[in-house]
Amino acid sequence: TLLTEERLLTHLSVINQEARSQVEIMIKELANNRGIDENRKASNPLLWAQEMNNCKATAEEIVLREVVYPVIL
Repeated sequence: TLLTEERLLTHLSVINQEARSQVEIMIKELANNRGIDENRKASNPLLWAQEMNNCKATAEEIVLREVVYPVIL
């Protein structure tokens, strides 16, 4: 329906913006909850990068499951 009414791109853009915003917020929350801060970054940058990548992957997975996939289904 969205495609035939030429509203698909607008709809997908809104979903994309919402998902990206929620991922950024969730990454910050996960990092804060796990005690990942600038001190860790300064003392052990490789561990910090690993932990932040883990937070990002977790946040993306949650947002995909809760925001993106329900819209598609």
